[in-house]
Amino acid sequence: MADTSLSGVRVVRELDRLMIERGKPKMVVSDNGSELTSNAILAWADQSRVAWHYIAPGKPMQNAFIESFNGRLRDELLNETLFTSLAQARVALGCWRADYNDTRPHSQLGWKTPSEFAMTCHPRRDLALRYAEGSAPAPVASTAQPGKSIGKGELRTG
Repeated sequence: MADTSLSGVRVVRELDRLMIERGKPKMVVSDNGSELTSNAILAWADQSRVAWHYIAPGKPMQNAFIESFNGRLRDELLNETLFTSLAQARVALGCWRADYNDTRPHSQLGWKTPSEFAMTCHPRRDLALRYAEGSAPAPVASTAQPGKSIGKGELRTG
């Protein structure tokens, strides 16, 4: 998103759009930028029941994934281009984003593009399966039914 400024309200709109498209995140990790510490963001996180974690000021490595992405964007586009208008910046960013997401494979994604990898992720289905199958190992013994005896050596409460 390229613009002259981003308000918390605009960030909330984008978060709502992303939740519809990709499902609800458990947590958002961000820096302490004014658009991310606004009342709009705090209210959204509370109403959406999404945990929000702010990295410590001056500690960008606490959010290494985005810092790696930001470094790549800076090196490949922002440091190489003198933008003469907001429209030019938007077009250039759109082209770079399309290349990054749809053309180039990433080693950390098994040499898939982010778009290909995203197609393998189904947050709603995966969440439903996790709760259907459970994450705990199967019990060693079956659960006793209330009011039914399961054997002679059974302990009874007194």
